[in-house]
Amino acid sequence: MTQIKENSQEWQEGAAKNITFIVTKDCQLACKYCYLVGKNTKERMPWKIAKQTIDYVITNRDDFNEKAVIWDFIGGEPFLEIDLIDKICDYIKVELYRHNHPWFNSYRFNFSTNGINYHEEKVQHFIKKNIRHLSIGVTIDGTEIKHDINRIYKGNGKGSYKDIVKNIPLWLEQFPEAGTKVTISSEDIPYIKESVLHLYKLGIKNININCVFENAWKEGDDTAFEEQLIDLADAIIENNYYKEYSCSFFTENLGKPLDPILQNQNWCGAGHMLAVDAAGIFYPCLRFAQYSLRDKKAWIIGDVKNGIDKNKLRPFFTLNRCVQSSQECIECEVADGCSWCQGENYDAADTATIYQRSTAICKMHKARVRANNYYWNKLYRKLELENELTNFQKSIKNPINTSC
Repeated sequence: MTQIKENSQEWQEGAAKNITFIVTKDCQLACKYCYLVGKNTKERMPWKIAKQTIDYVITNRDDFNEKAVIWDFIGGEPFLEIDLIDKICDYIKVELYRHNHPWFNSYRFNFSTNGINYHEEKVQHFIKKNIRHLSIGVTIDGTEIKHDINRIYKGNGKGSYKDIVKNIPLWLEQFPEAGTKVTISSEDIPYIKESVLHLYKLGIKNININCVFENAWKEGDDTAFEEQLIDLADAIIENNYYKEYSCSFFTENLGKPLDPILQNQNWCGAGHMLAVDAAGIFYPCLRFAQYSLRDKKAWIIGDVKNGIDKNKLRPFFTLNRCVQSSQECIECEVADGCSWCQGENYDAADTATIYQRSTAICKMHKARVRANNYYWNKLYRKLELENELTNFQKSIKNPINTSC
């Protein structure tokens, strides 16, 4: 298959509005760590709701004035609704053109899929038709053992690794620079190192990996996590994987103090995004929809008939790091890179507030920082030694002439 490269000139990265269609709450899998606690087979988005949402967004240019847009499709598993998605995307393109909209050459269709039906004819037809404006991430957690611990079929509990890995070559042929998202939970910590290396060997160059935000960690998990990351750091450096591959656990500027004035931005974009479900209800992010929440009521900001109630969004516009963090977090010496999910903050809070930051991953973040420091110290030492050796070899081949 001929690889079609994305035209980067048609994409204004970093200035995009995110519009999320919850096209279905159904999924073939019942992943143990999934934050979507209310998945079901009944709530599927009707075409009428999708069309009304698109019309609302495109015709309200004053409220959606970003330079670019990401049309995000999520489930459950979004490709279960490929016919609807194909119709939505065609309509978006036609309407952007018809309205002479600035987004016409500045849009992207974004998907995170479990990859099970990636190879199917309808999915492939959609991909080939839209590939210049398409981003697709296939979720594979690592080795078969690690993947099948959590990513199991609903009903029979069978692991899904074999059904997904067979579609990885086709995906990488179409999107060679694509990355996968790996989730770490307490049970699969022992498999982190071998899983990342396994994904590299499959040809996946960019590994986006994170710990679950929920309070699901056990005593000693942080120590085991750090040991796995140090072993992984050794393997990446000693085998020169760092030259072509990346792993988001190792980030050069991670783990520094943050200035509470100059670096006081919120971590995520909740409130600046828009999510819509099958009933046409609007949310500040899909994590505020009811099927994403364990203990709180959905945070509704409007609907397709009445539009967005900006008063319901007002709390999100005042969000920053300091207003939702404890003093300990604000003064933390390794605060840089310590992330959070606004929806999880809301769900885990003592009251119905978005101003109480969940700290369930605190120990895991600190363990990551220690391993990250180890990684960069070892890599710099290796590069310095290699540079010294290279200079020495050059001096032997080209000795300095000191004769008069």
